[in-house]
Amino acid sequence: MNSAQVDAYLRRIGVEHPAWPTTDVLRELHLQHLRTVPFENLSIHLGDEVMLEEKRLLDKVVGARRGGFCYELNGAFGALLVALGFGVTLLAARVYGEEGRLGIPYDHLALRVRTVDGGDWLADVGFGAHSHWPLAFGERGEQVDPGGTFRVIEAGDPSGSGFSEYGDLDVLRNGKPEYRLEARGRLLGDFAAGAWWHSTSPTSHFTQSLVCSRVTEDGGRITLSGRSLTVTSPDGAKNVSELGTDEEVLGAYRERFGVVLDRVPVVRGA
Repeated sequence: MNSAQVDAYLRRIGVEHPAWPTTDVLRELHLQHLRTVPFENLSIHLGDEVMLEEKRLLDKVVGARRGGFCYELNGAFGALLVALGFGVTLLAARVYGEEGRLGIPYDHLALRVRTVDGGDWLADVGFGAHSHWPLAFGERGEQVDPGGTFRVIEAGDPSGSGFSEYGDLDVLRNGKPEYRLEARGRLLGDFAAGAWWHSTSPTSHFTQSLVCSRVTEDGGRITLSGRSLTVTSPDGAKNVSELGTDEEVLGAYRERFGVVLDRVPVVRGA
């Protein structure tokens, strides 16, 4: 990323150019990204190809003021952090599904981020409802966050005592495993197969439904799923409304998420 791209990205998320890549700066960038760049899978249902190339990601997230799913959001965010001087490692994860089964390899992309003041963090702006702040990578106790109570523990070790056969980590939210994280660093291109599968497979939940969601300024969440608009308050109370016309749906994307579309996305085969 060049300086003009960095400045445009920072304007996109409403953050001033930081002087140093510190922990406090990372926390601000992380939260503002969640507030301004939605987690969404609209490209899949608009017939647009998902391309894991830095320029394509920046064109979408910054230029077109869109969002994306994990590969796109954490891919773009990781590029911004590198340009700002943070140490960034891309990590692969497999998401826990029904009955505790793990998903496909390269199921999810998360970031390990190191700061100049000694911080070592798990940053993830691409998992939908997740932590609002980065999680301390080496901490094995509870980490209280506006998004819930999180733990990062050795995989297969509920006690968190430190034993793991492969060095993998489990990320838990409110006591429930969310994903299993590999310790080995990866390249963005390594995730192409996972992105292709999630974009095309009829068994992927991304091809089966529509979602556009972001954190609100008060710490709640707003989500548009098809024609259902759900506003969740910080205490978990939900207000659901059904949008009737295409104009209402397009207006909600535009006014609530800053996403300007020329047509309403429709789940393929629906």
